[in-house]
Amino acid sequence: MSENQNLLAEQRRALILDEVRRRGGVRVNELTRKLNVSDMTVRRDLDALARQGVIEKVHGGAVPVVEASTHEPGFEAKSALELTAKEDIARAAAAMAVPGSAIALSGGTTTYALAQQLLDVPDLTVVTNSVRVADVFHAAQRPGGASGARPGAATVVLTGGVRTPSDSLVGPVADQAIASLHFDVLFLGVHGISVEAGLSTPNLAEAETNRRFVQSARRVVVVADHTKWGTVGLSSFATLEQVDTFVTDAGLSAAAREEIEEQLPGLVVAGRTGDTGA
Repeated sequence: MSENQNLLAEQRRALILDEVRRRGGVRVNELTRKLNVSDMTVRRDLDALARQGVIEKVHGGAVPVVEASTHEPGFEAKSALELTAKEDIARAAAAMAVPGSAIALSGGTTTYALAQQLLDVPDLTVVTNSVRVADVFHAAQRPGGASGARPGAATVVLTGGVRTPSDSLVGPVADQAIASLHFDVLFLGVHGISVEAGLSTPNLAEAETNRRFVQSARRVVVVADHTKWGTVGLSSFATLEQVDTFVTDAGLSAAAREEIEEQLPGLVVAGRTGDTGA
């Protein structure tokens, strides 16, 4: 990785995180050689990753944080992670939305970013169990006057249910509403995705609601940044065979890409791995 001396800080940290997770730990002096940056730069990167809660600093290096499979971060905590990746993913996924179609958006910070990109797609019918996603569309429908919603604005259906830490509505009310509907495409955010566990979440009720989403969709598009690959939550709700397309970011390692391409019919890697500069 010696050619990566001009990598943006976020790209460099993605490489460091991938190295930590792949090897189970790294030393500072190893990273300085591989990234061709100073000891101080690596330590700042490790400090930033530790603040995000994805690594644990140890003497001379870092090790991955192993979260309990039942741990569910709140929406605000997750919003601060992988911001550029989520924006890249959202732009790529938005291109898959056909004007006039019926789509579903699950809860999550990546689908929240996607919702903002979908505002310019006309005449969508959007079903969501995310309070945050619904708010994006409702805010955009206010024209600033008394003339009603802007032309082509999405029709939004927000399910009922019990609110999770991620601001998703889950439970029997949400499940019943979703089960009676049919979507052209489901854009699904996930806590974790892996070969062994498929799609998973730490929330049992959310797993059932997501299961209903998958069953009601003609096409399933998972939107998740590279850190979700290999993560496993408490409850699985879908297999990889039920996924049509996985939209992720350029932080995904080459080895992970090969593994995913063997398992899924569609992989979209958003953003450019070699971006440099300010």
